[in-house]
Amino acid sequence: MTPIDGAAANARQEKAARGWASLSSYALPIIFVLLLIGFSLMVPHFASWANFANVLQRNSIIGIVACGMLLMIITGGFDLSVGAVGAMSSVVAAALIVQVSMPLGIVVALLLGLVVGLANGFFIAKIGINPFVTTLATQVLVTGFLFVGTAAQPVYGVPESFTVLGLGRIGPIPIPTIIFAGVALVTWAILRFTTLGHYIYIVGGNKTAARLAGINVDRVILITYALGGLFAAIAGIVLLGQTNIGQPASAADWPLTAIAAVVVGGVPLSGGVGQVWSAVLGTLLLGIIANALNLLGVSPFWQPAVTGAVILVAVGLDSYQRKQRELR
Repeated sequence: MTPIDGAAANARQEKAARGWASLSSYALPIIFVLLLIGFSLMVPHFASWANFANVLQRNSIIGIVACGMLLMIITGGFDLSVGAVGAMSSVVAAALIVQVSMPLGIVVALLLGLVVGLANGFFIAKIGINPFVTTLATQVLVTGFLFVGTAAQPVYGVPESFTVLGLGRIGPIPIPTIIFAGVALVTWAILRFTTLGHYIYIVGGNKTAARLAGINVDRVILITYALGGLFAAIAGIVLLGQTNIGQPASAADWPLTAIAAVVVGGVPLSGGVGQVWSAVLGTLLLGIIANALNLLGVSPFWQPAVTGAVILVAVGLDSYQRKQRELR
């Protein structure tokens, strides 16, 4: 083979690699659309707006949490305390709404979520404890305080009108979905247009290089975890709007479900990359699968197994593609 032929072959390989990478970036939307079509054809009552609205309403809470989780995963971390923060926000908001006023309950609940997120960021950034240990400890601590403060009893008495936040609609669109869309847009704007968003990617890619470039890594981590706590608190308030009860034992599955939604969307836990649409599509993908299984009458005990299989396949394909690109 002449040098010219070798260069031509390399050029063809690079072109094919770029084409495969471009195709793989659209894998999740393609899978999502194919599942929608397949479920619409095979699952009774799936292809109706009433069912789609139900899917959106049920999964918007996890979507809100997933947006915050996305930011933390991009920095190379995650937060196992988002469920405890959501339950805390729900309980505190319920208690203050019943005893004082609705605005105060909402504001205090949001501030508490922000404070817990800041505490997580402080221990991770300033003290140097890894995210798993920090957020697991926070989750246990907050849950313990909740059970002690409420004697493990739900908080009742929230006005019926508050359910509009979790169960109401504006036109055909559920209000939780509108809140989810707002949080997703804010997250997208942060990552796309702000200096903070640019720094989040750099910190997640290489913290040492970020420090050498003059970026205040500790501040970026603090803000990121504060936003994660705030979004979890928003989700907790929406949950209160759906249940009308401040339940200290609620939201236990939020951390792993939110991480799963982000990872299924193709965002690696190694950090440095990720887009909001990945978290949104990952959330909706898991949501429509669970909904289709429910409509088919599949036992709820099988649903976690199916979700786990979807996660393994999605992450496995993404990891394989990354490995192949590195080998090239």
